[in-house]
Amino acid sequence: QVQLVESGGGLVQAGGSLRLSCAASGRTFSSYCTGWFRQAPGKEREFVASISWSGSTTDYADSVKGRFTISRDNAKNTVYLQMNSLKPEDTAVYYCAAANTFATTRTGFRSWGQGTQVTVSS
Repeated sequence: QVQLVESGGGLVQAGGSLRLSCAASGRTFSSYCTGWFRQAPGKEREFVASISWSGSTTDYADSVKGRFTISRDNAKNTVYLQMNSLKPEDTAVYYCAAANTFATTRTGFRSWGQGTQVTVSS
């Protein structure tokens, strides 16, 4: 089992940027696919982005393509989500998750962090 801790959330104006970090500890993090999900009040948790263990494969939700970039530094056991051109509809709690194989759905991920709040004001 891998433990995940998100950071970097906050309040930003529309059009601004934030970079989220997901720090991992426990079992070998570099062997895991890592994803970001988000959950807005009253809505289901939804997929945002995934990155393979090597970083060679990524996938994004259509709603964030061209604005968000997922990356990882296995030497630091950390995955990042760079969020640019933020919109009010990006407001949500963002969660980091780890999976044994490349995944883009909630059921594919076994370990989850506690989340970090991102609020985008208009």
